[in-house]
Amino acid sequence: MSSQPGVQPDRIDLQDEQELARWAQRLDATPEQIRAAVQAVGDRAADVEMHLKGARASSNSDRVKELGG
Repeated sequence: MSSQPGVQPDRIDLQDEQELARWAQRLDATPEQIRAAVQAVGDRAADVEMHLKGARASSNSDRVKELGG
């Protein structure tokens, strides 16, 4: 994302609004969701992506309840 020296492309820099917007688009999330995910799991993009996917996914117990179990 950022081409600044010392900035790693797999890290999300919340101080850079343009980069934040790019990550939000790439991960299909709002900038606020990205900020919350970084607060929860750190700035590694892979961790943020997994956190966001987990937040959107239903758990097995949710599915069992939906099916009347």
